[in-house]
Amino acid sequence: MRKITLFGATGSVGQSAIDLIARDQNSYDVVALTGGRNVAQLAADAQRLNADVAVTCYPECYAELSELLSGTGVEVAAGPGAIEEAAARPVDWALSAIVGSAGLVPGLCALKHGTKLALANKESLVTAGPLLLGTADAHNATVLPVDSEHSAVFQALVGEDMAAVERVIITASGGAFRDWPAEKLATATLAQASSHPNWDMGQRITIDSASMFNKAMELIETKEFFSVSPDMIEVLVHRESLIHAMVGFHDGALMAHVGPPDMRHAIGYALHWPDRRALPVERLDLAKIGALTFEAPDNARYPALALAKRVMQEGGLSGAIFNAAKERALDGFIAGDIGFLDMAKVVAATMDKMSSFDGLQNVEITLDSVLETDKLARVRAGEAIKTLG
Repeated sequence: MRKITLFGATGSVGQSAIDLIARDQNSYDVVALTGGRNVAQLAADAQRLNADVAVTCYPECYAELSELLSGTGVEVAAGPGAIEEAAARPVDWALSAIVGSAGLVPGLCALKHGTKLALANKESLVTAGPLLLGTADAHNATVLPVDSEHSAVFQALVGEDMAAVERVIITASGGAFRDWPAEKLATATLAQASSHPNWDMGQRITIDSASMFNKAMELIETKEFFSVSPDMIEVLVHRESLIHAMVGFHDGALMAHVGPPDMRHAIGYALHWPDRRALPVERLDLAKIGALTFEAPDNARYPALALAKRVMQEGGLSGAIFNAAKERALDGFIAGDIGFLDMAKVVAATMDKMSSFDGLQNVEITLDSVLETDKLARVRAGEAIKTLG
């Protein structure tokens, strides 16, 4: 029986993982589940899967979670320290699906115990790719991609020589505003940005999809995870969201991964890796689908893509600055302090401000340097928000 832990169990990725695990519950010993404010869901899942411990990252939610799990035998804890402690419990496989930079520390902690880390937390690679992958190497651990795009690239590369890879193409749906006139984007509301045409995801990632910040993060992730140069990575707008990525080789061949827009595929692949097992996902009827479409992204509409290229070129702690500013800008948009288009302006202004610091590109990427940069970048992004507001 495999021991597993799910970080971010109450989010959309975590819930998809729980769906798969519950279907074959006798094969897994669930050590820990962590979540946020949705303690009712966290408690229900912890009891359903007979988890050893349920942890909410919010200390103020401890009492409610304790009451819900009273008498069940499930241990209860709260706070970032408790999540780190849960990550220190040895398991065979852990899912990192916490949203935001908060996912970095528990992921690193899990890797130090030699676990297989199924990574859905984009921020870990964006802010600290060399640190995360270096930690995995040092402890004989494995990082498996769970983003649909990177899982697709990972699968397309099975048995291939990276020296033969010429390009990596990741696809984007275009988000909620792909057909909007560019001049209308400034008026986009929170509700409009929170609705995705293809995927069922959480609010923050759905807004990131509309702004293409999600894809910008994935560009940086691709560079870090697969160690390819930035000029080898391309983005294509693919409205159907059926081809998740393609790998091009120097003989001109393209290897494409095709599947339904269902996160259970990428999660299931990581869960069973290196085996491939049956999954309860839709089987595509290509004759019924009829056609697949592709178009180049409009860089003027999606300035986040250019910012990602800048991060990859500058290196160092640029990813930590980019991510912190992006998260702070997203907070500002959700709160109504800035408009939809202002998010990219906040990130650009923060990068401009902090890139002038001497040594930024050459400083060693450690947990302390990443966290300190993250903290400062949020302050600078807050200042930019006030200016725009």
